[in-house]
Amino acid sequence: MSKVNVQNVNYQNLGWQSAADLYLPPEFDDTKQYPAIVSTHPIGSCKEQTSGNIYAKALAEAGYVTLAFDASFQGESGGSPRFVEDPSIRTSDIRFAIDYLVTLPYVDPERIGAIGVCGGGGYTIHAAITDHRIKALTSITGVNFGRLIREGFSEFDPVSALLAMGKQRTAEAQGAERHVIDYLPPSVEEGRANGITDRDVLEATDYYKTARGQQPNGATSGLFSFNSAAMGWDAFLNAESLLTQPLLVVIGDKPGAFGAYRDGWEIYGRAASKDKQILVAEGYSHYDLYDQPEPVALAMAEILPFFERHL
Repeated sequence: MSKVNVQNVNYQNLGWQSAADLYLPPEFDDTKQYPAIVSTHPIGSCKEQTSGNIYAKALAEAGYVTLAFDASFQGESGGSPRFVEDPSIRTSDIRFAIDYLVTLPYVDPERIGAIGVCGGGGYTIHAAITDHRIKALTSITGVNFGRLIREGFSEFDPVSALLAMGKQRTAEAQGAERHVIDYLPPSVEEGRANGITDRDVLEATDYYKTARGQQPNGATSGLFSFNSAAMGWDAFLNAESLLTQPLLVVIGDKPGAFGAYRDGWEIYGRAASKDKQILVAEGYSHYDLYDQPEPVALAMAEILPFFERHL
């Protein structure tokens, strides 16, 4: 029995190349046409982690051509300076991924879907609002990064954070060294020793900083001075009128500081989609949905029939 074939590919983005892993289904036949799905990784992550090795792989095994890419300025994708996390560009990355897919003769351009995890879920929703080549979409424990950075990431003082970012950006423009922050502590033990008790931060550290999910390009880093771009951004802007495609939202019911539980219910309520559904994985957290077999199986049991109906 043949397995999923993964090909490392590159394609043009704005002024640089994007790097991606293209997952081809078992028994792939390039004379046929397949539905395709773009898979977008979380903030600080990379294509080799949950968006690729869990969700893109599982969807390819079910018969979809899937594309898991590295965000611009991150991983193996190009762009400078490094570690920029700009929501507008992250959303644009999804459009460029679709541009690449529609050049492939074995991809049906009328059967393209999208899936994203954590911040990638928020970016996927925003991309679908303005790019209706996406025919159906799924958000896995999706987070609205604009809301998060205005709240928890700026300690609920966004104006002071903006002033600090502006000061740092001026210093860097005048020659100072780039200030790259790590969103997470070095280890769960150090996080606890420093008083961190939040479930999301500790479980993220367990995922990204240990053999559980650690990958060379999963840097969990961001360029502090450029994070101001996210302050005025809203993943769900105009969802009430423009997000009409079928939507599946997956969240766990053990909420943490990143806010996926509340964001999931918010977009489920606001989306104009006539066909929308929400799966609450009872007893599981944000990071359980990254890679743990039982919650991932629960999610896939909804995702596969959802995409089968709509692609």
